[in-house]
Amino acid sequence: MNTFYQLWGVTTPDQAKAKIEEQVREAGITEPANLEEQAISLVGTDMYKKLIKEYTEKQWGRKATDLPAFIIKRLPVRFTFDNNYFNDRYQGIPMGGYNKLTEGLLEGVEVQLNVDFMQERTALTERAETVVYTGKIDEFYDFRFGALEYRSLRFEHEVRDTPNFQGNAVVNYTDAETPFTRIIEHKHFEFGTQPKTVTTREYPQEWTTGSEPYYPINDAKNDAILRQYKAMAEQEKNVIFGGRLAEYRYYDMHQVIGSALKKVRVHFGEENRVE
Repeated sequence: MNTFYQLWGVTTPDQAKAKIEEQVREAGITEPANLEEQAISLVGTDMYKKLIKEYTEKQWGRKATDLPAFIIKRLPVRFTFDNNYFNDRYQGIPMGGYNKLTEGLLEGVEVQLNVDFMQERTALTERAETVVYTGKIDEFYDFRFGALEYRSLRFEHEVRDTPNFQGNAVVNYTDAETPFTRIIEHKHFEFGTQPKTVTTREYPQEWTTGSEPYYPINDAKNDAILRQYKAMAEQEKNVIFGGRLAEYRYYDMHQVIGSALKKVRVHFGEENRVE
């Protein structure tokens, strides 16, 4: 509601909804067929053009009309004066960060770093009854149906001679002219009080060999390829595919943790057990 108020001057949910409905009618959208139409149907044309269109096209490197509608559905639309990003009851960062959480989970577990699974695949697979694979699903099958497409990121880190650069952990830049999508100021995740601060600019880019694949591009072309890989994966008896790359799915952190816990329950036959 804070955003609707700043944009339109509305002060109640009914006023905001009426404005959105008016703009959806003017746009002639009945069944959203792509991200642009879905976004307009959710928040209206003004909000779409102001905050979503240029940011989305910068992030994905594609026109919003060429992206599937479901991408924008992951963001909740709330008619309250609550500026939290999501509706989740519990929100936060693990104390010490996710590395601290991972170190705790792996305590007592043998860990080998700098090992390429694809190069050592036979030897590693022979050592385990079950493999949990979180790499790219197309690479697992030697790209036999073609390569899936991804978006990657480039980061620019800077130590700034100031205790507070932007006053927030993350600030997004929604305009097309700014080449990066956001600036992250890391100290704000844990309320740091250091005399200097570290910031990171995040630049979206196409994935190429050697770069990190961050975001799967779930359009019609890639989904057709994915279906063939998933059909093969479903026949695997001793391999569990999980995560953004192995499932070729856009996950937020809490969603990927939830998916992992569900896969554990299924693997150990506990999915339908009543606690």
